[in-house]
Amino acid sequence: MQWKKLALLALLFGSRSVAEDFISEFEYGQMLYQNPRGVSCVPCHGDNGEGAIIARYGSKKDPKVLRGPDIRQVTEKDLRKALEKGPGVMPRYFLTDEEIRALFTYIKEAQRRALEEPEE
Repeated sequence: MQWKKLALLALLFGSRSVAEDFISEFEYGQMLYQNPRGVSCVPCHGDNGEGAIIARYGSKKDPKVLRGPDIRQVTEKDLRKALEKGPGVMPRYFLTDEEIRALFTYIKEAQRRALEEPEE
C-alpha cells in the first residue's frame, strides 16, 4: 500500500514539471497580455505595445486624447512598478512575479520578432 502512495506522489510531482513546460514563457506572457485577470492590455497599449487611443473627449474647439503609453522599451523594473501601483488611469492587476516576468518576456520578444520580420 505504501508503494502506491509513493508512486502516486512521484506521478503528481513528475507531471508538474511537464505541465510547466507545456507552453513557453513567451506564450504565457502573450496570454496574459491579451487577457490578464479579465482585462486585456491591448485596448490601451496596442497589439504590439505601441500604445493606443483609449478615449477622445473635450470639445471640437479643444479636443483631448487619452492614449496608453508605448511600452515596447519599458524596463522590467518599470513594468513591475506600473503593474503593482497602477499609474494614472491604469488599474492595478495583482500579478505574481512569474506573471510579470512572462509579460516582460512577451513584450521584449514580440518587439524583437517584429523588427526581424521582412516588410511586405
